[in-house]
Formats: sequence, C-alpha cells, structure tokens
Amino acid sequence: MSETAIHVGSGKVRELYALDHDRLLLVASDRISTFDVVLPTEIPDKGRVLTGLSAFWFARTRHLVPNHLLALRDDGRSTECRRLEMLPIECVVRGYLSGSGWKDYVATGATSGHVLPAGLAESDRLPTPIFTPATKAQEGHDENIDARAASELVGAERFREVERVALALYEFAAQYARERGIVIADTKFEFGLGDGGELVLGDEALTPDSSRFWPADEYRAGEAQPSFDKQFVRDYCESLGWDKTAPAPELPAEVVSGTRARYVDAFERITGIAFDDYVADPTAVLR
Repeated sequence: MSETAIHVGSGKVRELYALDHDRLLLVASDRISTFDVVLPTEIPDKGRVLTGLSAFWFARTRHLVPNHLLALRDDGRSTECRRLEMLPIECVVRGYLSGSGWKDYVATGATSGHVLPAGLAESDRLPTPIFTPATKAQEGHDENIDARAASELVGAERFREVERVALALYEFAAQYARERGIVIADTKFEFGLGDGGELVLGDEALTPDSSRFWPADEYRAGEAQPSFDKQFVRDYCESLGWDKTAPAPELPAEVVSGTRARYVDAFERITGIAFDDYVADPTAVLR
C-alpha cells in the first residue's frame, strides 16, 4: 500500500484499514469459514472473486441505491470505500426456500414472521421474494427476526426503506443472473448510513459468500441443490463428523480445487469476463 493505512479490524474473510477520516480499505483474503469457524486451508483467488463480483454489482445497481465503493485497486482484492455507520441488522432476501428459512418453515410454517403456503418443499420457489432480517451476532450464528424486532433496532421508517431497497436489489440481480444460468436462491445485504443519513449499500454484494447460487439447468425443487458457493466445503466438513467448533479441519486438495472452480465459474457466468482478464485488469468489472 503506497499510503499510510492503519489496521482497524479483521473479519472472517476481510482485513479492514483506515485510510483517513472518510475512507476505509477493505482487503478480501482467501480465507474460508464454515459454521462460523475459519478453516486453516485457504481457497486460492477467493478474495478476488468476492471483490470483483461485488464491484460488478455495485457498478450496476447505483440506480437502485448508492454504495460504498470509491475505487478498486490493482491487486483485485482491495477496495477503497466510504466510511458508513452500519445498521445493526443483516438484510436477507429469499426467493427460494432453503437454509435456515427452510428449517424455520419445517418447524413453524413461517420464517421471520412470514407465514408461507402449506405444502412447500425444500428449494421451492416462493410466490414472491420475502425480506427476512436477522441479527448480527458477535459470536455464533445470526438469528432470524421478524419485522417488528428489526424495526425496533433501526426504526420503522428506516426498516421500510431497507426492505424496499433490498427486495429491489434482489429482483434486479436475480433476473440478471438467471439469464446467465444462475439461480440466486437468497442473498444477504448490509446497509449503512452516509454522512447525510442516506441509505448506502456496503460490505459485499451478491457473491458466493453472501448468497446461495444454484446452476439453473440443474434446479430441481424438493431437494438440496448443487451450488457455486461454499456448500461444497460445508458438505465435506459435515462428512467428517466435525463438531463445528475450532479447530476446523484441513481441506484436501480436491476440495480446495473444486471450491475454487465453483467460485470462478460463478464469477465468469455472471460478469461475462474471463477471470484471468479480471486479474490482469480489475477495472474490467466496472465497465
């Protein structure tokens, strides 16, 4: 880094640096986590995929909501971003019934306060996409909450704005991706507030880490789906009988290469850009 950057935090995947009062530098590593535990084995180029895909979507959704991206650096894994006051909820949109939404439905017939039609099967497409907020857990898993609980955290008016924008982002991206052979089953957004109190999309957006990506040509309702995200790693870890607490298991070479291939495939299908071309010129995703 050519300018002074002060390290201010580490996430499961990202390193966060302060550039000045107004700007942050987010660096996406190749770390991967499952069940909220970081694994000791990295996935080569994963950070570049997350960064490139996020930048691609940021460039194409500015008409729906402003975002925090200021510049994409030459390494393809670092972004200069606006500082935001982040909202204390995870903003999840579900178009299909999977993951924790499916588990909630099996147990109660509803998820995050949305009562769903009877008789739905795993991976079914929902009649309309739904907004299912969750808490931001400091430790352990986020918990799905309903609109009332989320409104208490961010205010009723802000909640309505976040719900409207999150659904618009999902519907735009889901149609775009479906035309390119990918079903976005669900996705998580994070929003913050700018200096003037305006809503701003932050963190990452519509990546294999924050979304469930399924190959459209293999989609079959009623069962778990093959995916482009880290489900491949989760399935391997589950097969070991691991108790999902640290230390996490090492990943064998075939799981590493298979996971990298899935991430890169998702990047290339959605962006229409060869991954090697992105590495050579990251600004390709902004055009």
